[in-house]
Amino acid sequence: MLSFYIVIGLFAALNVVLEYKRDLMMLQQNSYRNDRYCKWLRVSRDTTSMWRLSGIIVFFMALAGLGLELIALPLIGLFSCAHAGVLVSRKYKLPLVWTKRARRIYCVYLFLAMIVCAVAVLLFGDSMLLTAVKVTAIALTGCYCISHVLILLANIILSPVEKAINRRYYNEAASILASMPDLKIIGVTGSYGKTSTKHYLHRILSEQYDTLMTPGNFNTTLGVVRTIREHLKPYNEIFVVEMGAKEVGDIREICDLVHPQAGIVTAVGPQHLESFKTIENIQGTKFELVDSLPADGLAVVNNDFEMIENRKVDNVACHRYAVKKTDGARIIAEDISYSANGTDFTMRDADGWTMRLHTRLVGECNISNLLAAVSMARHFGVTDDNIRYAVGEIAQVEHRLSIRRAPGGIVVIDDAYNSNPVGSSMALDVLAGMEGGRRVVVTPGMVELGDRTYELNNAFGKKIAQSADIAVIVCRYNRDAIIDGIKSQGMAADAIYTVDTFAEAQKLLSTILQAGDTVLYENDLPDTFK
Repeated sequence: MLSFYIVIGLFAALNVVLEYKRDLMMLQQNSYRNDRYCKWLRVSRDTTSMWRLSGIIVFFMALAGLGLELIALPLIGLFSCAHAGVLVSRKYKLPLVWTKRARRIYCVYLFLAMIVCAVAVLLFGDSMLLTAVKVTAIALTGCYCISHVLILLANIILSPVEKAINRRYYNEAASILASMPDLKIIGVTGSYGKTSTKHYLHRILSEQYDTLMTPGNFNTTLGVVRTIREHLKPYNEIFVVEMGAKEVGDIREICDLVHPQAGIVTAVGPQHLESFKTIENIQGTKFELVDSLPADGLAVVNNDFEMIENRKVDNVACHRYAVKKTDGARIIAEDISYSANGTDFTMRDADGWTMRLHTRLVGECNISNLLAAVSMARHFGVTDDNIRYAVGEIAQVEHRLSIRRAPGGIVVIDDAYNSNPVGSSMALDVLAGMEGGRRVVVTPGMVELGDRTYELNNAFGKKIAQSADIAVIVCRYNRDAIIDGIKSQGMAADAIYTVDTFAEAQKLLSTILQAGDTVLYENDLPDTFK
């Protein structure tokens, strides 16, 4: 009998270990911030999921039937085994990354569960090993039920430790920068377009300088700190820093560390409106970069956005660029022509400089990003020949409006990295211009738009109806808003498909696609959205 209960206890322990790993993954995806994690709990309703409620029922049934262990304990074993099996088989888009911080939180998390079990054994156990095993199994089930509380507590306990560690890393990064007084630093920020612009600028500058850029999504203060500590070398001449923000002051914090001499603002739009609350807050935060520049620096800003066009800049030289609102801009693109080989356009500066450029990139947004990159490169003395060559060699950034041909004669437009009102509209324009087959869009819509989420996704749906022949709406988060917009434009109901995951979307596409069709993947939500 003891062996039987030990097996049940092991299943309960395994279930806790796996569930705590999943909880930690979600905390990590919410930037280790308890407020964002709690918001995810409210939106996802994870605290009242079928499994969570079942666990609570099993826990209380076990408590009530403690004297009837042949009924109560097997329930724990069955539940724990079933749920652990689900967790083992589940696939995630952004799996847990076992950073040092994640390991610290996980150890404290499990230690708290061990304390709960130890207290339970002390209060309800006796001298018999059998009783201790039974009480531990029940306590572990209770630990599963309150896992959200325990991970929040673990994060709070470690908060002073993490702050001390981060401060030490920050000071090390500041010392490294102080030891390189000749290093030129360029900041790049914007509601969208900053990552692509960073890549383009890095490619052009690298023709003439030893250039480093922040890799991947290292666009927070800690991401920049990590880049400096792990990647910056004494021989680097220019450091291109992508600066992301979700709250007022985020850009200023990065600027206080790196002290940029020049900066680019690619866009001011409703991205992250949910956390910023107002578009004015977004504008002020993005222009924290411009406000931090020295008097002899340069700001390059995108005048196509109203909240940039109406923002006065008088602390530093400012070059405004535009593809659409060219009247008030210094740098413009004209004579734009698209082909199967990419895009040709003429870039013109108010100082009389012009250059005809060819790029393998497509889409108006990419031309806009190139204007910013070329303008900044010219400021740092990159020659025309080097600019022309680099622009022609720039490769499409993965998942950012990149085009490839898939087996079976299918053309894939991959814009899955992120989505915003401006970028998604441009992506649909590219899709609408494709010829030779049906045009298919696969999307979960746009997120982090605050109280404008329904409005902007509804408008996105209307644009889909005007640009595509088939729509595949993934996930439930924006489904109603997008479909309402699509139907308002008269798209046939049999051309609209709904699926819960991208895996289901892929299965669907395998049954409906034909040679010559074009598929646009517009955005891909992380696991924190359903």
